[in-house]
Amino acid sequence: MSAKTFNHIPLSVLDLAPVLEGSTPEQSFKNSVDLARNVEKFGFNRYWLAEHHNMPGIASSATSVLIGHIAGATHEMRVGSGGVMLPNHASLVIAEQFGTLATLYPGRIDLGLGRAPGTDQATAYALRRTLNQQVEDFPMQVEELENYFAGTAGVRSVPGEGLTIPIWLLGSSGFSAQLSAQKGLPFSFASHFAPDNTIAALNLYRDNFTPSDVLDEPYAMIGVNVIAADTDEEAKYLATTQQEQTLSIRRGQPEKLQPPIENPNEVWSEMEKAVVEQSANSPYTLIGSKETVQQGLEKLLEDTGADEMIINSQIYDINARIRSYEIVGELME
Repeated sequence: MSAKTFNHIPLSVLDLAPVLEGSTPEQSFKNSVDLARNVEKFGFNRYWLAEHHNMPGIASSATSVLIGHIAGATHEMRVGSGGVMLPNHASLVIAEQFGTLATLYPGRIDLGLGRAPGTDQATAYALRRTLNQQVEDFPMQVEELENYFAGTAGVRSVPGEGLTIPIWLLGSSGFSAQLSAQKGLPFSFASHFAPDNTIAALNLYRDNFTPSDVLDEPYAMIGVNVIAADTDEEAKYLATTQQEQTLSIRRGQPEKLQPPIENPNEVWSEMEKAVVEQSANSPYTLIGSKETVQQGLEKLLEDTGADEMIINSQIYDINARIRSYEIVGELME
């Protein structure tokens, strides 16, 4: 694996459009526009939004609509899905939606696809009206989608047909890594929440990669949680928001994004504290000052050989969130 220097690879942004405690989705969308405009100035490569449903703290459920809103508020940065959960949709609908986006914002739209529901079973049923689909159906859905863009399907996607829209496969296991390799597509691994599977999935992708019209060689992006601040102490304080979110999901009680707390030990049990510490100690979760974050990112590059990193920063205060991305952006200069 060839050595890469940190300031020579693209960095991107993953936005879950968090709904803050005491706030509304309307404010979340305003915050996302504010963040997108700033990270574009900071030099970030792409801005992805993720599909989740029935989550009070995440407002990006209508992912393609929000992608259009962000693309319209920015100028050059790529905007896309990280990802659209394809089993929740008819492939034709996604072809038409992203064909529309790519027509409105040519050369700027990415289509990242996942095979998880992005929600619980009851909500998946509400979205699909059936849960008869199998994991094995995902490759056929992807191929169907590709055929709509290529104009080789029996039904025409207008707009969409004839457009070149980059398709990425997203995953947290080896399934999408292998499928990406077989199809010669770029691959993005969710190392920010599945750190233990990262190296195995990247190896599986690279070892089995078949060149395609899209890519001559493998291209892998990894997800990284970053909470950056001017001091390590401030970053650790800000990071309690993400830790609270992790615990609320583990408890099966997802909630709005909570403000940081001064003394977490007052609200977490010993078992919950152990869960938080395990997550915080992951090499794919970086909490600290510019120097601390830089060391962590350089170590990740050395360990993974990633071609790109996508940064998730669950920070309650929008100004602190923007500052976190600004600090990371300075490392690209």
